[in-house]
Amino acid sequence: MERRVFGPVPSRRLGKSLGVNNIPYKICTYSCIYCQVGKAIKMQINRQEFYKPDDLVDEAKELLNHIQNEKDYPDYITIVPDGEPTLDINLGILIEKLKMLGVPVAVITNASLVDQPEVQNDLLKADFVSFKADSFSPEIWKKINIPHKQLNLQRIKEGIHVFRNYFSGKMVTETMLVKGVNVSPEELKNTARIIESFEPEVAYIAIPTRPPAFKKVEPPDENTVNAAYHIFREYIKNVELLTGYEGNVFASAGNFRDDLLSITAVHPMREDAVLELLDKTDGNKNSLAILLQENLVEKVQYSGHSYYLRKFTR
Repeated sequence: MERRVFGPVPSRRLGKSLGVNNIPYKICTYSCIYCQVGKAIKMQINRQEFYKPDDLVDEAKELLNHIQNEKDYPDYITIVPDGEPTLDINLGILIEKLKMLGVPVAVITNASLVDQPEVQNDLLKADFVSFKADSFSPEIWKKINIPHKQLNLQRIKEGIHVFRNYFSGKMVTETMLVKGVNVSPEELKNTARIIESFEPEVAYIAIPTRPPAFKKVEPPDENTVNAAYHIFREYIKNVELLTGYEGNVFASAGNFRDDLLSITAVHPMREDAVLELLDKTDGNKNSLAILLQENLVEKVQYSGHSYYLRKFTR
């Protein structure tokens, strides 16, 4: 039998995550051009039962029981399928039953069905919810997410606002940047302003790091990502980058190389802060130059300052 629960795996957003795949392969409300799983095989907006919640919970329980080392125990059980999790009509029941295992439950959703009261009620049971927020300009939304033709972007925005008013857990957004699609300053400002109105705990900025569903889809360069980060920071208090480098990015081991690579994968670092880190850790004066030569970090300019980012374009 195909396993529908996997992990725990490292997650920058969630620490250690035990994944639950509650939707069959590529049944989705979107067919995003950057999707690492591939193009949608079946697009639908009607919710239905796909798997029995008890079967998924039993699989999760079995994996948890096999974890020997307490350090490997997950911080979250995450409902993150190969399609859109809110298509599962049993989502609320699944969340309630998973929470009985004693681990907080997260849901990673594209937000496309959040205008439906029953979807909101299901998601309210979770401890952590991540909403996709790639664009709120209708034409760009259609280009990047390729939504089901019956979906409405305005209703999705309104649904997130309603949900936020009632949700007591942690809500975040994730914006995937695609070169030449949703990265103009005007578009980024519009996206940031709307995300600000949702009041998320964190607004994540992501880039495609694995082969996308559609050819010619590329991540923007470091200068563009750095500019996007600073535009978002004009509106939103907590902004972080997701550039695909998982691990313990917040703990400092006193090692300049490791610390710089970890931090700059999440936050651009201004040059004076980098030099201060160099002084505090075991780095020598050549450490930064070596990282630049190895093509592991990139020096970029923004608003009169030099910043360093983890290199992700090749």
